Amino acid sequence: MKGSTQVSLSLLSASIPSPEWSFFDLHFFDLATFRIHAYALCILAGIILATIITSRRLTKRGAEPGVVLDIILWAVPLGIVGARIYHVLTHPGDYFFEGADLLRTLYIWEGGNAIFGSLIGGAVGAYIGCRMAGIRFWTFADAVAPALLVAQATGRLGNWFNQELFGLPTTLPWGLEIEPTNPAFPVGLPADTLFHPTFLYEIIWNLLGVAVILYLERKFRLRFGQTLGAYLIWYGLGRSFFESIRIDPSEIYFGIRTNVWAALASIALGLIIILVQRQRHPGLEPSPYIPGREWIGPDAGLELEDSDSDDLDQSSANQSDVADERTESPEAPATSTSASRL
Repeated sequence: MKGSTQVSLSLLSASIPSPEWSFFDLHFFDLATFRIHAYALCILAGIILATIITSRRLTKRGAEPGVVLDIILWAVPLGIVGARIYHVLTHPGDYFFEGADLLRTLYIWEGGNAIFGSLIGGAVGAYIGCRMAGIRFWTFADAVAPALLVAQATGRLGNWFNQELFGLPTTLPWGLEIEPTNPAFPVGLPADTLFHPTFLYEIIWNLLGVAVILYLERKFRLRFGQTLGAYLIWYGLGRSFFESIRIDPSEIYFGIRTNVWAALASIALGLIIILVQRQRHPGLEPSPYIPGREWIGPDAGLELEDSDSDDLDQSSANQSDVADERTESPEAPATSTSASRL
């Protein structure tokens, strides 16, 4: 008994403690109190980092500096809406029961925002924003892909502050301490039980994914949504594992948690995007802008070599046609040559 107690104490000394606070209150002259949650700050920090990274990547491709803001203004709000809708639909028992207050489905400040839902809603918002800004959607998707992993890694810190979404009990030295008074603490377990820090696993996986995706993008010249496809595969692989060791309540279909199904769908979608886009666009992008919406500036067209082979082939074909016409009509007057150039 004494030996087991010593082992337990040694594990606790090396374990990951949970923070003692998850929010703080701002008081405005005793007139009002505004509560700021650490989870919200983590999400906000992730959005800011993702915006900065995406902006730099888009500008490098020849887009106008700051154009990312025109897209983010659509993507972020719809991403939040999508995150909430997905959470509510995948946790119907929490919101739809006899006597339930349906307005609670709108209370995002009570928690309950799903990443997969934010990806769906954010994609819809990004598409709208891209059309409004004249940016190719796939170009933006590739630019934002590694930034999403940075944002998700930052946001996962919020789960640590909230002491939520942890994994199975563990005896590993890096186990996570959870307050036994926490409503999410499993009933019947000893108060000193440690749990898998799934938030930390996902942070490490996501940051590693940034390096892997940037390497693959550079090595294989990923464009036209292929970088996004790599992101979907990478995130889906990690999430399918981390989700399988979490113990928070979830809807189960055919013995598998809802988010595991979503992760598998993410992997499949990523593979489809890469295969289809590499077949349709074996070359590189000619411009980050939709044809006819180009921005002419000092940084426009920095990656001149980034031209889709279809466009190059068409240009070469046009030049060949002009050359053939000149060969077939050597005595054509100079005006015809000028007309052909027009």
